Parts: sequence; structure tokens; C-alpha cells
Amino acid sequence: MKAKIRKIVTVVEETLTEMGRPVDPPTRRAAAIAVIENPFAGRYVEDLSELIDVGEELGALLGEKAVAALGIDGPAAESYGKAALVGTEGELEHAAAILHPKLGAPLRKVLGKGAALVPSSKKRGGPGADLDVPLGHKDAAYVRSHFDGMTVSIADAPRANEIMVAVAVTDSGRPLPRVGGLTTAEMKGEDGLR
Repeated sequence: MKAKIRKIVTVVEETLTEMGRPVDPPTRRAAAIAVIENPFAGRYVEDLSELIDVGEELGALLGEKAVAALGIDGPAAESYGKAALVGTEGELEHAAAILHPKLGAPLRKVLGKGAALVPSSKKRGGPGADLDVPLGHKDAAYVRSHFDGMTVSIADAPRANEIMVAVAVTDSGRPLPRVGGLTTAEMKGEDGLR
């Protein structure tokens, strides 16, 4: 593996009630986060292919860990998202290199599909900074009940020369969705939009 991983953290969030109302079945989302060494920390490098390859490795690894944390088969996942938090000696382009060119294909393979774009975010920060992982339905971006996000943080990451990379998946949409739009029952999941 090209990624030099210091630690992996997996978080599962289960919502049982919302505004005093039961959520049945509970909504669940999981994030798997890798804290990796940034090989380009503190210097400008033109060729970021090393981080692009790391993204490919992490797409599969983190996707598998997030799905396992939910205790479901990959195809049963409904939403996904990805995000990276670069330590202060890195640049946003380091996060982009990990997240965009190659991370999505192995993640989609773990999930058995994924026609929609994988929502993403990137930022720079220090240890304990919040990282918001945007979520959207994996096969139909217009399913409003699945417009969501998951906030994760790790007390000692990222250090200045590290990058935190997160993949999040869900087994459902938001708790008690009621703002209309395309539903999962109506979606076709063919073009990634509807």
C-alpha cells in the first residue's frame, strides 16, 4: 500500500428519535477515516500522481470499513460521500488529488453501483478540526431525502504533515424526511440524476 496510514477511525451514528418522534427503522450512517502521511507536506510538487494512487487504495479500504461498520452488504448502502482535511503544511490540491481522479471507482465497486457523483469536500486545518462529509444518494442525485452530511473529527489529527481522508455511507436518508422531491421508490438510478 502506498498510503502511510497512522490510524483508521470508524464512526457509526444511529438516530432513534427526532424531535421526540421515533425513527423506525433508525437511520444509520458510518464514516471510515484514515489519517495518512502527506508525502508533499511543506513543499510544492507538480506531479501529484502518488496521492492520486493513494486515493484509489483508500476508496476501496475506507468503503469496505464503512459498510462493515453498518453491518450491511455494499449494495444495501444508499448514500455516500467523501472528504479530506489537509494539515497546515499541505495544500487543498493534495486533498483534490486523493479525492477526485481515482477514489470513486473502487468505492462504487464496494457498493455494487454508484451512478451519481460522489459528493465531496476538502479543507485545511489542524488536530481536532471538524470535517463535514457531504452525502447524497449513490444512484440518483435528485433524491432529496438523502441530501445530508456527517461531521467527523479526530482529536490528534491531522498533524501538520498529515491528511485525514473520510468516506461515509448510509443505509437510509435523513430521519423523517418531508421536503418533497424524488423518492427512492420513484428513482430509476440509471443516469446518476433521477
